[in-house]
Amino acid sequence: MSLPRYKVTMLALSLGIACTFVGCSSNPSKKEADLGPKMSEETYYSAGQTALDKGQYNEAAKNFQAIDTYFPTGTHVEQAQLDLIYIKFQQKDYPGAISASERFIRSNPDAPEADLAYAYYARGVANMEQNYDGIIRYTSLKQSHRDVSYLKVAYQNFVDFIRRYPSSQYAVDAAERMKFIGQELAEHEMEAARFNIKRQAWVAAVDRGQWVLEHYPETPQIPEALATVAYSYNALGDQATANQYINVLKLNYPNLVKANGTVNLKAARHEGSFLNRATLGILGRGEENSFKGQAQEQTTEHARSLTNRLSFGLLDRPDHHEAVKPTVETQPSHSETPKRSWLNRLSFGLIDKSQVVN
Repeated sequence: MSLPRYKVTMLALSLGIACTFVGCSSNPSKKEADLGPKMSEETYYSAGQTALDKGQYNEAAKNFQAIDTYFPTGTHVEQAQLDLIYIKFQQKDYPGAISASERFIRSNPDAPEADLAYAYYARGVANMEQNYDGIIRYTSLKQSHRDVSYLKVAYQNFVDFIRRYPSSQYAVDAAERMKFIGQELAEHEMEAARFNIKRQAWVAAVDRGQWVLEHYPETPQIPEALATVAYSYNALGDQATANQYINVLKLNYPNLVKANGTVNLKAARHEGSFLNRATLGILGRGEENSFKGQAQEQTTEHARSLTNRLSFGLLDRPDHHEAVKPTVETQPSHSETPKRSWLNRLSFGLIDKSQVVN
């Protein structure tokens, strides 16, 4: 009994397709074998520096990576690794900058202290940048109201850095960054406390407020934390404990206690106007103190136009600060143009403004 003609046709097509797939799978595309270095270390380094001076970061990274791969004990490997950190910053590849920094730390435990300090410091800055890498940097919305995991890592990075290099020229800036991060983490806790008060989870609100009082005692969130704890204890019916915190408020922040002795929780909070919240922080901005060095592209607010804010930074961009760049004494100069010092670059132009390296 023969099969119908259309079934024979379908069977032939199926077999043909199957054979095609089998043939493709049995002949994978051949990858070019790595035949080793194509140039000397000196040639790779010279080509990398030339590309770096021209802003050709992909080409520069390719050459420096070749040095790191083929000449791990070479003359220029340490500088190549430092330059790779800078390139990752320029490309806004902050995970890459972190990896490059950690690789330098692992591979060069006996490197000069200035170079190691740079790698530790750059790692913290990169983690800090990751927390602000997105649309939020173009609004006045607080990152502390969202995920702060990278800020916590950055804080520990700076703690490690200052512990190892307390007299480093970057230690002051790192301490300022830690202060700023502490305020962000305290605000994160207070945002959770506000949510707990809203849903009347008084015990949880007390825990958040007390955490701020214990771990972030020098942050601007302390008045609200005291008011939150007092308000929550009062809501729990523990008037004696609530009065202890109210007495502290009367001594230090009398404007947060009403005439009848109760807590003025609304006055303790610093919320944006309705217009500010409705426009995602673009309009109706109040005066806020912020750490201007928190992000590589972040600028002072008066320098940004309304068009820039409305387009979330896509249009009418102001001039940006230069990124981190390691500079060591052995690095050759390829131009006669005065260059900013290493300290000035690392602090994103915040410190050592007058010094230039010829």
